[in-house]
Amino acid sequence: MRTDTTFKRAFNDMIDIIRTLDLGAELPSENALRTQLGVSRTTVRKVLAGMSARGIIISEAHKRIIREQPRQKERYPKKETLAISEQVETSFMEWMLRGDACPGTEINETELARKFGVATTIVREFLNRFQKYGLIEKRQNAGWVFKGFTASFALELFEIREMFEMRSARLFAALPDGSPVWKQIQSMRAAHLELLADIDARFQDFSELDSRFHRLITAVAPNRFIESFQDVITMVFHYHYQWNKRDERARNEVAIREHLALIEALESRNIALIDRACRLHLTSARETLLHSIA
Repeated sequence: MRTDTTFKRAFNDMIDIIRTLDLGAELPSENALRTQLGVSRTTVRKVLAGMSARGIIISEAHKRIIREQPRQKERYPKKETLAISEQVETSFMEWMLRGDACPGTEINETELARKFGVATTIVREFLNRFQKYGLIEKRQNAGWVFKGFTASFALELFEIREMFEMRSARLFAALPDGSPVWKQIQSMRAAHLELLADIDARFQDFSELDSRFHRLITAVAPNRFIESFQDVITMVFHYHYQWNKRDERARNEVAIREHLALIEALESRNIALIDRACRLHLTSARETLLHSIA
């Protein structure tokens, strides 16, 4: 399994923090960063050393100053930042969506554990947790069975996504000027423009950016039940963006431009504009998902 995931995840999170600050700004203290990143002081120092080695920050009179904004390509790939349970989730979705599984396929815990390079108990824990979404089924004395990813399942899933995201997007209209979300939105726009400028070479990077963008929107309205559904929504849409290779570059460019239009609408705080931009993008996303199933 991959190592040093804590450092790489913290490094990516630090990029997000720096992107909310201006050039020449001073970074928070190590203690403050330790709290924000949720890691040890040793890991914080390792992250800061990595930022310094890349020329992103410099030290001046015991202060750490932002010298340049980190680029999107500085981030570690998402797969390298996942905990073991998340790696199993990632591996299972890849196995399920890339053609190895069809409706009625029996799922052997031992074989999956060997394929994913983890203990059987970890696979079993994941399957027990994942079955509530209806994609797999536990049969008495007969192991697991894959029920299939159907158009019906996709449409039901999309109904939930649409309700959550439309509700969350509308809440942007009421956010105060001082909300830290606006800095995150600015950072998100910069990441989209950076990817758009290099779309020919980096169009496959969109699925991860898409996941981060939609999680940012729903995070405006924290809700434990929404977060639970968001896990499966993110997984399915994330992997279908990668799985369906037809017109992938063109589709991703269209989606990036739709995201930018939605960002502009969110910043306008005009609910009518927000509704229109959000609905337009969700309609495109639904068509992309259904085409990938077909």
